[in-house]
Amino acid sequence: MKAIRVQQFGEPDVLQVATVPDLTPAAGQILVRIQAIGINPVETYIRSGKYAKLPPPPYTPGTDGAGTIAALGSGVTGWKVGDRVYLAGSVTGTYAEQALCEPVHLHPLPDNVSFTQGAALGVPYTTAHVALFHRGHLRSGEIILIHGATGGVGLAAVQLAQTVGARVLATGGTDEGRLLLLDQGAYAVFDHHSKDYPERILDTTDGRGVDFILEMLASVNLGKDLPMLANNGRVVIVGSRGPVEINPRDLMARNADVRGVMVFGTPAPVLTEAHLAIVSGLKEGKLHPIIAREFPLADAAEAHKTVMAPGASGKIVLVN
Repeated sequence: MKAIRVQQFGEPDVLQVATVPDLTPAAGQILVRIQAIGINPVETYIRSGKYAKLPPPPYTPGTDGAGTIAALGSGVTGWKVGDRVYLAGSVTGTYAEQALCEPVHLHPLPDNVSFTQGAALGVPYTTAHVALFHRGHLRSGEIILIHGATGGVGLAAVQLAQTVGARVLATGGTDEGRLLLLDQGAYAVFDHHSKDYPERILDTTDGRGVDFILEMLASVNLGKDLPMLANNGRVVIVGSRGPVEINPRDLMARNADVRGVMVFGTPAPVLTEAHLAIVSGLKEGKLHPIIAREFPLADAAEAHKTVMAPGASGKIVLVN
C-alpha cells in the first residue's frame, strides 16, 4: 500500500510517499481502507518537531480519516466488513491507503455524508463540541462570537452552536470566507483585520457584549476579546501561537472566565457524548462539513502548506 512516511522532523517536504507492506489486524483491531484523510494544523506542528509530544520517526502522520472496514481482528464485535466509518484516531496513522484502528477510534458514517466530509469530522467537530458544550457550557439564546470561523473547527462550531439555539457572530479574514459564514447561518460577520471590529461587534449587541468567545488565535486576539465580553462571559481558547498580554481588570469587571481546550486530553465519556451528537447531527442534516480543497495522497506536503495559510474556507483533505 501507499503511505506517507516521515523519516525526520522538518519542513513539509519531509512528507514522502512510500510503498509499505499491507496491514493485517491483530486481535481486537480493525483494518480500514482509507478513502479520505483530514489535515489538521496540529499535524504540521508535529511534523516540524515543534510539539510537546512527538512520535519516534519514522512514522505515518494523521488522526482523521474516513473509509470502509476491510477486515476484523479476532474478538471484535459491533462492526462488519464494508461498514462506512470515520476515524478519530488510529494505531498506525491515517495518511495512508490503510489504517489499523481500535474500536474506540471508529464511528459510523451515515450514508448521506461523503468520505471527504467524513474525513473532516474527527478533530474539528469533536474539538468544537467539547469547547462549546463541555468547557464553555453554551446555552440556548446566548450570543457567541466564533473568532476565525472559516477553518475546520470554526465552521463546525458555527453549525453546532445553532443546534442549541445560540445566536452566532463570526469573524473571517476574506470576503469569500465571510460569505460562507453567512451561508452557514451566522447572524452577523466581521473582518478581523479591521481595526474597529471590536466596536462593531459591541454595537451589534447594543453594547451588552457577547456571552461566549471561541478563540482560534489567542496570541493575537485575547487582549481584544475580553472587553467584548458580557457579564459572566467566557472565552474558550482552541488555538494560540505564542504568549499574549491581557489586562486582568477586563476579566474582573465582568466576572469572566478564560478556559483552554485540548481534545487529546478530553475524558473518554465526553468524547463519546460528542461523537454521538455528531453522528446524530449528520443524520438529521444539521451538520455538513465544508471541504475547501482536496489533494492526492502524494501531495501531502502541499496540503500542509495550505492548511497553515491564511484565508481558510473549509477543510483540507487528502484523497486516495
